[in-house]
Amino acid sequence: MLAFCVIAPLLDVGAKLAAENGIPVGQVTTARFVVQTALMLPVVVLMRLPMALDGKALAYTTLRALLLLVSTFAFVSGIQVMPLADALAIVFVEPFILLILGRLLFGDQVGPRRIAACAVGFVGVLFVIQPSLAAFGYVALWPLATAVLFALYMLVTRGISTWMHPVTMQFHTSWTGLLLCLPVMLLADGSGIPSLDPVWPAGWNWLWLFMVGFWAAVSHMCMTYALKFAPSATLAPLHYFEIVTAVTLGYLIFDDFPNPLTFLGIAIIVASGLYIIHRERLTAKAKAREPQITVLPEAP
Repeated sequence: MLAFCVIAPLLDVGAKLAAENGIPVGQVTTARFVVQTALMLPVVVLMRLPMALDGKALAYTTLRALLLLVSTFAFVSGIQVMPLADALAIVFVEPFILLILGRLLFGDQVGPRRIAACAVGFVGVLFVIQPSLAAFGYVALWPLATAVLFALYMLVTRGISTWMHPVTMQFHTSWTGLLLCLPVMLLADGSGIPSLDPVWPAGWNWLWLFMVGFWAAVSHMCMTYALKFAPSATLAPLHYFEIVTAVTLGYLIFDDFPNPLTFLGIAIIVASGLYIIHRERLTAKAKAREPQITVLPEAP
């Protein structure tokens, strides 16, 4: 999951560069699925994984693709005008949403200390956000929509990962997402809708669009494997580390220099994440020391 947190902002950088240089948000979103499909197809073939899907698997992967598609569109709409770190900080209400949903839907055991640590981490996020609504208006709500959609995407991913190979899941999510995007983009061609009417990429925009799909494929493969081996309540706090990468890249590439309040927020976020990792290790050790009780059948 930490690999996901380091790699995922790279696709955000590519998306922001493309969107700021005139590529419509819908086209950036479509490019993600085009590149992901092209990258995942040879991997599936080389690994000799099943290509066919039954009705249940197709329904789940289509839902997963739809959630990923809409969340990508929402986030790119936000970072098109907002600093990368600001937008991503708003998205960081997602781990808290995920923690609650994991408890309600999957019965994950979430102790009060982990809840408190997540709350402290959320306070740190607020320091990073600052008054985004005042500065950017309703555009700041796009990342908030991303947070809700991505939390649902993570839960669907967790459910599928118990019976579908991660590579198979990524491949089928990619091509179903592409099939969902193409009709919209074809209908929008020539419509004049700024966020959907496609244009022919020029110069560096080809590289930025490729970056979106490439880093998306790599990062989400890391995330899928993580969800396969750990509960969502454990992984959710680790997402806080993604903000560190985002702030660094925002400064190096877009000259968005974090102010002292932002640095304070980052420190709080990282500290809360490290504390939860510590609590998880203590909980795992305590469970390992619990005696195993075997119930014997009663004598006749």
